[in-house]
Amino acid sequence: MSKERELFELWTENLKNDEKYRVELNGIKDDEAEIKDRFYCELDFGTAGLRGVLGLGANRMNVFTVGRATQGLSDFLKSEKENPVVAIAYDSRINSSLFARQAASVFAANGIKTYLYDELMPTPALSFAVRELGCDSGVVITASHNPAKYNGYKAYGGDGCQIGPKTAKSVMENILKTDIFSGVKSMDFESGLKSGIIEMIPDSFVQKYIDRVMKEAIDPDVCKDAGLKLVYTPLNGAGNKCVRAVLQKLGVTDITVVPEQEHPDGNFPTCPYPNPEMPEALDLGFKLTEKTGADLLLATDPDADRVAAAVNDSGDFKILSGNDIGVLLLDYICAARIQKGIMPKNPVAVKSLVSTKLADAVAKEYGVEMKNVLTGFKFIGEEILKLEEKGEENRFIFGFEESCGYLSAGYVRDKDAVNGSMLIIEMACAYKKQGKTLAQRLNEIYEKHGIYYNKVESFAFEGADGMEKMAGIMRFLRGNGPLQIGGAAVVETTDYLSSDTGLPPSDVLEYGLNNTCAVIVRPSGTEPKIKIYYSLVGKTRDEVNNLARLYSRELKAFIDKI
Repeated sequence: MSKERELFELWTENLKNDEKYRVELNGIKDDEAEIKDRFYCELDFGTAGLRGVLGLGANRMNVFTVGRATQGLSDFLKSEKENPVVAIAYDSRINSSLFARQAASVFAANGIKTYLYDELMPTPALSFAVRELGCDSGVVITASHNPAKYNGYKAYGGDGCQIGPKTAKSVMENILKTDIFSGVKSMDFESGLKSGIIEMIPDSFVQKYIDRVMKEAIDPDVCKDAGLKLVYTPLNGAGNKCVRAVLQKLGVTDITVVPEQEHPDGNFPTCPYPNPEMPEALDLGFKLTEKTGADLLLATDPDADRVAAAVNDSGDFKILSGNDIGVLLLDYICAARIQKGIMPKNPVAVKSLVSTKLADAVAKEYGVEMKNVLTGFKFIGEEILKLEEKGEENRFIFGFEESCGYLSAGYVRDKDAVNGSMLIIEMACAYKKQGKTLAQRLNEIYEKHGIYYNKVESFAFEGADGMEKMAGIMRFLRGNGPLQIGGAAVVETTDYLSSDTGLPPSDVLEYGLNNTCAVIVRPSGTEPKIKIYYSLVGKTRDEVNNLARLYSRELKAFIDKI
């Protein structure tokens, strides 16, 4: 009997008295491939916590894997502090509320005081709660922008950042030592509420978060008479309440919300892949924008930590990439702060190393120090923490990732779509008053600094063999990387796993070309994908578009041969 079949039989025996679970397991008893995929490994607890397909099994997201992870995190916290305190939030995904209550019940049974939001909330609101309530850790139940069949479990430290590799390793060791059925402590949720060890976070605290976001408006009055017409979609996620509250405070009243995507729905019936970076996720928003003649389309992802936008540029609707918005916001924040006389001395901005190098040029123009960090907003949060420890947190003015994540202050330590939405709207109103669109302002930046083009391609590797295939590709590239790409010679190869970059070791390869372009390859930390990032620079759009097509074709063929 295979290891996977043995585990399947173990789960079947332990869950035989629950009809719902028994039916699900009985439905796959003759499907060896499905049994293998569900039981060939444990869900890995990494710096992004857990993420996986919903269902029964060791390699699935369910109340048992959530409970076991929480027990592992509880054991870690209790080994570090005498009376740890945690906070929990959750989004609109299938079983998110159930998993949040399961986590609260396990924390409580371990004697850990637990604060739980009383409704679905954006992920950054969890980071805010951890910091404001003096917690030692936090958990948010979400799978961000993954398809509906996924859910996840993100863990945070007491600083409000996602946990680092050392903590993740310790928690995973605890998880592996815990029997998933007999080793997890739990208590009745309602009993926990009555005893006070579980406490619901009131709506007044949600308003406190919204008010704190509003403090980061640079020129909030600019919106009140700008006449901006907006279409907004929360993509059936957690952003609706907080984003619309901020828009109301800004004085933006001409708002049309995409009705099919307004209310929470973890099935995401109108966008199977609820990623605001994907044009198909914005399709209904585009149609409504055209119908209403709106100036701007705004979309937040299901856990409302990322925000995307598209602009009506004289009837031509242009999707702004995460890099476009990052550059526009950096430029706007710098110019507006200088105009208002509130630019700090020695200002600092932070971005991921895979984000556009145009931001470095813009930062230099305004005398801002740009720090480049590894992919993952926790690394941007760590840079804020370093400044905070020196009493210089006010030097931080902006951080962003190309995947539509933005933050303009240290009140949270994660990307914040509520903050990002507010800044995008303020910026759009300011330029509308000047007779410009965001697309026109971006063209002005290009005219000054050159045409920068960034593109991301993903190669998916699903199933039990997917991770092994990805690891094999990265090993091959380290020994047999390309010598040229699109006719441009590779003049520098940086291996962030072994090179002395000043950054933590990471499974990332960067190829610098002799035409100032660059290509970065890395496996995703949250999905079974290898991602390739193209950073291209040219004098014309045709030049960079042609380079993008050429590089993409060559690298796809290269990867396919491995």
